Amino acid sequence: MSKTDNFFNSIKDKRVAFCGLGISNFPVMEMFVKHGIDVTACDRRTFEQLGDSAKKAQQLGVKLSLGEDYLKKLDVDIVFRTPGMRYYMDELNQMRKHGVTVTSEMELFFELCDCKIIAITGSDGKTTTTSIVAEFLKAAGKRVFLGGNIGKPLLPEIEDIKSDDYAVVELSSFQLISMRQSPNIAVVTNVAPNHLDIHKDMQEYIDSKKNIILHQSAFSRAVLNLDNDISNSFEEDVRGNLAKFSRKSTVYNGAYLKDNQIIYSDFGKETKVIDISDIFIPGMHNVENYMAAISAVWRIVDVETIAEVARTFKGVEHRAEFVRELDGVKYYNDSIASSPTRTASGTLSLYDEKIIVIAGGYDKKLDYSELGEVICNKVKILILMGNTADKIEDATKNAPSYSEGNPIIYRVANMEDAVAKARECAVKGDRVSLSPASASFDLYKNFMDRGIHFKNIVNSLK
Repeated sequence: MSKTDNFFNSIKDKRVAFCGLGISNFPVMEMFVKHGIDVTACDRRTFEQLGDSAKKAQQLGVKLSLGEDYLKKLDVDIVFRTPGMRYYMDELNQMRKHGVTVTSEMELFFELCDCKIIAITGSDGKTTTTSIVAEFLKAAGKRVFLGGNIGKPLLPEIEDIKSDDYAVVELSSFQLISMRQSPNIAVVTNVAPNHLDIHKDMQEYIDSKKNIILHQSAFSRAVLNLDNDISNSFEEDVRGNLAKFSRKSTVYNGAYLKDNQIIYSDFGKETKVIDISDIFIPGMHNVENYMAAISAVWRIVDVETIAEVARTFKGVEHRAEFVRELDGVKYYNDSIASSPTRTASGTLSLYDEKIIVIAGGYDKKLDYSELGEVICNKVKILILMGNTADKIEDATKNAPSYSEGNPIIYRVANMEDAVAKARECAVKGDRVSLSPASASFDLYKNFMDRGIHFKNIVNSLK
């Protein structure tokens, strides 16, 4: 009997609840229903607000617990929390006190998965790094299951995964906070202040990230960013093989940058991997992403395959994504930039000339002071919207390099107005980039919705 069969056999008499009626929960709930489990879906929204999602759940044979008291009236044995829920929220704490098992889809996947797991976390760059790792492995002929915080949930595919496959998983701090298993290969791209609207403080955020390595065995590998103080500090908790990557320093084991080439040092034995000018996706932050990914797959994927992927992989949607050129002006979608550091190290690091930037959004209680100086050096016209507009404008005007008109700052009400203002101001040869430096939740469901809306507006320009 497989691990999965054993698990479902062990809970056949249990009542299971899934928090949130988002798209990703449906295949997981369907899997549990198929195995004969009593399933309830709970959501703060009402039946009317959920619309088709509520009806679809009922059609699956799932019970519903909806509205403001959706957690308080639950009578279940196991609860699968959605990653965005505060791990220590009162209702979940009460459930634990009363013997309810509180877990997550990703925790169970790690427990049941028979193949090697490569997992990536970080404040910036984790989605692109995860995608590069998956591309490396696929190009090397491996069977790859990609998921976690990127793409679809992996648990419904658990019965198809074989021992010689690879699961490549992006993990957020919200997923990691409760995990007590770590992957075979763990990558930490960097750690900088983020999600402080959800985590109780910065230390909780750091501790969540650290869970990706804390439970590794002596036969595992950890990849850390030498140039990022917090990521590098995780070294003392690494039990297995430790690889580092660096743009600034030579490393003994891992990838580093030398004379515009990525070099891999395998405990002192050096191999030239690729010239950074051959990497298709632009920006030094993507050089870092490649160094992290190379360090993860070293000895699994050969150098020729790594180089071919670097030359051909076109990147991930919403990450400095080229949208179109109109009247000699190029438009880019960098909606993933939901923090000041992401905008500074992403869009604002890519181009030599000053560009037009659309920024602002939901306030995650982050510090924008350092971004202000970068904006003054890299932006000619700054178009601001959303809850963080005041913070970004203040940081820009308080920067040492600021002077009247450097940059020119406009305030707008929404994305339509922002694109219209950008088009009005842009001249032939300009670049316009959406790079919000903020989350999307004031106006959008997520950064993907924001990016898609921006692209639709740009593509509709005549």
